[in-house]
Amino acid sequence: MIKHIVFFGIADEFEGMKKAELCGKIKSELEALQSLIPELNFIEVGINHPDAPAGNYDLALYSEFDSMEALNAYQIHPEHQRVAAFIGKVKTSRACVDY
Repeated sequence: MIKHIVFFGIADEFEGMKKAELCGKIKSELEALQSLIPELNFIEVGINHPDAPAGNYDLALYSEFDSMEALNAYQIHPEHQRVAAFIGKVKTSRACVDY
């Protein structure tokens, strides 16, 4: 099994949406991928608590795949690409580990 963990820093504002709205939209869009991409076995998205330290990332993605090939299939899937394109517009930082 491969665990794919990603942390994102998100912009304070984008096209009139505040950070909390952006995080909510990203969470909803990412979690919807569970029913759209067969290779995705599990996904969970967490939004950093408002009272957590300011240096924390804003959003965490945890997902599971059977193999690196399945993870790669997920990453190139058109629905993932659509969500990733939006995240690319609003992210300020990113860290990732696959193990």
